[in-house]
Amino acid sequence: METWRELFGHDEPYDEQVDGIETAIETARESGFTVIEGACGTGKTMLALSAGLSLVRDPDSSYERVFVLTSVKQQLRQFETDLGTINENLPEDHEPVSGLTLVGKADVCPYNRERAAGFDDSVVYDRCETLRDRTRDLTGEGGSTTTGDLTARARSQQVGLADSGRSGRGVRLLETAGETAPFAPDLPEYDDGRSEVEYCPFYAQYLDDLPDEGEGSPVEAVPFDLTSAGMVTPDDLVAHSVRHGTCPHSAMGAALGAVEVVIGNYYHAFDPTTLSAFTGALAGEETFVVCDEAHMLEPRVRELVSDGAADATIRDAVTELSRVIRPVRYEREGRQTEGGSKTADAELVRAELAGSDVSFEELEATLEFLQELRSELERRVETHLDAEQPGWRSNLNDLPDDEIPLRDPAEPAVDEISAWAEQAGYTDVHWVRAESVGALVARILNEAEDEERTRAAPAVGRLLGEWNRRGHTDYFREIELERTWDETEPGDSWRRAYTARLSLHNCVPSGAIGERLSAFGGGVLMSATLAPMDAFTEVTGLQYLEREADRPVVERRYGLHFPEANRESFAVAAPKFTYENRGAPHGTRSAGESGGETASAGDNETRRAYADALERIASLPGNVLVGMPSYAEAEWAAGVLEGRLSGKPVLLDVSSDDRATESLKDEFFAGEGKVLVTSLRGTLTEGVDYGGDRLNAAVVCGVPIVNTSSPRTQAVRRAYDDEFGAGFEYALTVPAVRKARQALGRVIRSPEDVGVRVLLDERYARESWDSVRKYLPDAAEFQPVSPDMLQLGLDRFREKLESA
Repeated sequence: METWRELFGHDEPYDEQVDGIETAIETARESGFTVIEGACGTGKTMLALSAGLSLVRDPDSSYERVFVLTSVKQQLRQFETDLGTINENLPEDHEPVSGLTLVGKADVCPYNRERAAGFDDSVVYDRCETLRDRTRDLTGEGGSTTTGDLTARARSQQVGLADSGRSGRGVRLLETAGETAPFAPDLPEYDDGRSEVEYCPFYAQYLDDLPDEGEGSPVEAVPFDLTSAGMVTPDDLVAHSVRHGTCPHSAMGAALGAVEVVIGNYYHAFDPTTLSAFTGALAGEETFVVCDEAHMLEPRVRELVSDGAADATIRDAVTELSRVIRPVRYEREGRQTEGGSKTADAELVRAELAGSDVSFEELEATLEFLQELRSELERRVETHLDAEQPGWRSNLNDLPDDEIPLRDPAEPAVDEISAWAEQAGYTDVHWVRAESVGALVARILNEAEDEERTRAAPAVGRLLGEWNRRGHTDYFREIELERTWDETEPGDSWRRAYTARLSLHNCVPSGAIGERLSAFGGGVLMSATLAPMDAFTEVTGLQYLEREADRPVVERRYGLHFPEANRESFAVAAPKFTYENRGAPHGTRSAGESGGETASAGDNETRRAYADALERIASLPGNVLVGMPSYAEAEWAAGVLEGRLSGKPVLLDVSSDDRATESLKDEFFAGEGKVLVTSLRGTLTEGVDYGGDRLNAAVVCGVPIVNTSSPRTQAVRRAYDDEFGAGFEYALTVPAVRKARQALGRVIRSPEDVGVRVLLDERYARESWDSVRKYLPDAAEFQPVSPDMLQLGLDRFREKLESA
């Protein structure tokens, strides 16, 4: 029997790794979960892989694979790297560990990667499904050709392009991932006897490679040997597949059940749609699951198991229903109607209705319901804006994002939309049957247009069904208003400035998380910031699994084991950085914030204290990271530092896309020392590697508690009070302190790293009614100091390093 040490990728494990691996193995053998808080440098990725793989390769174990879930791209790459290290150091008589990273169609489709054949990210999913359906129709039972014929035609297509002069110089072939496909960049066409139809040659090749039913496994269609390939990254997968001319996404799906390690995102395990369409087979007792960055599990899954539909989506659903209803209604009235893409055919509609449990009267009733619902939505938005933003019609450019709660978030009750529907005569049947109606409408339109597209009616129908079924304490209903700009809407319409969305928020996702985790055989949940553990295990449903399903949950915590002499940590007793104390940045009131009279933002004791402390910390040699509670406060801090520092550049992070953020990060890392100011709710304070001399100090200003005036936040707090008896603590305080700890965790990443960590707010330094010091598991390391003693502490640390 192989031991985990044979699969461990390095010469000698840390003591923490030995304990963690052996604990995880023992716990998983009893179908349990190990919860690990491990500081940077603990070697958590290697720990989890070694534990899981030892079970997978143990012939006496029922585990067949390790399923890694992470929300951070850098950590995904770390798992790929560590698996590569394991393979490089395996004993000679061991086969390589096979691994595969999951990505979406947009990342692997050869046409989409090169923006060829009309593909781009906005259409790739719909186009893919349509082309797959056409390919199957052409080659399936009763089809007019074979998969082999389709691939042969596509392989010869470039010759025809060259002969027609469309290819420019020579023959064109699609190139991507450093490989050349055997197909042209344009989609091939086949005459099915009715018309020339496009199809996907890559998918045709995949179908051609599949063994006949009952004669083999889909894995035989994978264009490389999984047992010897080791870790297959997305680029590896695309390169292998393109070279062979097969569909990379289909090959990825076929390989899922055959590899020993699958690396993916949280939605691969928790998103209901992804599970049913792609990864459901992985969620079984044969799978050892690893949830990395597990402090993000609760908020990420809450997003995945919540639902909503935009006003425009409801409008599109109304249009789709009308297109299905109109031909039958016109036929009954003896009127003519247009066919083709504008409506379905009356005969088709009747045939589909006859084969379903949906009646034509239900189609009409659902259409009326959606039309009235959209009118009610419009009325509520206008009423809200009239009350909260008087004169909004002449001031559309300045409207902020907003929420319209449909009940008092602090008092669970039936929401106002449900109450309106009941008063208008709509019953439970209208809500629930909208799901079946939506599915039928999509089927009819896809058949009428011979094109598989994402339709609005099923999504709206699903939302209405869930809206009616879900409770009013653990789910919160509201209208979200998101700033957009649509010139096609009238100049005095809120739709020009806003996208409105009916939203159904899951306030307590512990049930959904626990239910999904229970499907796995066992595993590890890990992060550098999970404490307090009891809060984490409650909000993720693990305590329920332990109590009710007798699944053991074992906790481990491993702190920093790097030299203490290389780091200094302070908790500065500056005035609390709350809105009441500091006012709004730049003397203006922040959106969504409220309070009584406050001093001017530019001249009050709190802001002066923070400006002085930030100046001292930012003046340290090397790179300094400043984390603020919001982007508005980050802008204030950057302005202060730009005015006070001389000779040291100050970089300001703003809410932006990934490309801009990466560019800013590269600028920060390059050259001499700089100051980078960002929001603690941005992407630069978590999952970014600042190892080596990339970061010498980090400071967190305030406790980054989210805006408590948000109705959604209030609803979550009330739901957590009802569920756990700790609403403010579990919903607000604990996540905020984890954000702060994540930012400070960027400083010390290896035994050689040297740096300063500062928590700037008296709530970190003193014990009081609102102190958060008890949520710092390594609080003893953070020396409480007064603002005027901070400089002395910084100077002593600098002197100690210079004399070492």
